[in-house]
Amino acid sequence: MDPESDSPDPLPEPRTTWTTPMAGLIAVTIGGVVLAGAAILAKDGPSRLLIGLAAVGLLALAGLGFRQRPRLSITADPQPRLVVRTLTGPTEYTRDQIMRARVVGYRRLGRKNPMLEIDVEHHGDERLLIFGRWDLGTSPDEVFETLVAHGLAQ
Repeated sequence: MDPESDSPDPLPEPRTTWTTPMAGLIAVTIGGVVLAGAAILAKDGPSRLLIGLAAVGLLALAGLGFRQRPRLSITADPQPRLVVRTLTGPTEYTRDQIMRARVVGYRRLGRKNPMLEIDVEHHGDERLLIFGRWDLGTSPDEVFETLVAHGLAQ
């Protein structure tokens, strides 16, 4: 609270940008580098191949994560738009292009994990976008609530 004012601090603006956490991407990058070093130091060919493939996979995952930052965002315009960043660059979807958004639980590794599903119209075709906690850096339920608050989902 500001000592010179009688009004309480304004509430923080709701979050409108979601991305993979930087700490997670850095950890994956470090893991890929460590595996690459282990592949170089491996004594036999099959070990070198398998460890090298794991290193390439982790480094590719990290590169993809860094390239797609921020993964999902909402523009702060009078007519909000949903911006989805992919490997090829950002794509914007208006309210009319978003056909449906919902949170669905998928079973993975014995647990039920929530995923945000968004059906959009993309150049005349229907496209299904699926985002998990790794993509968004937070619970898909929170992102869905923000989409509803901005009128991009029902």
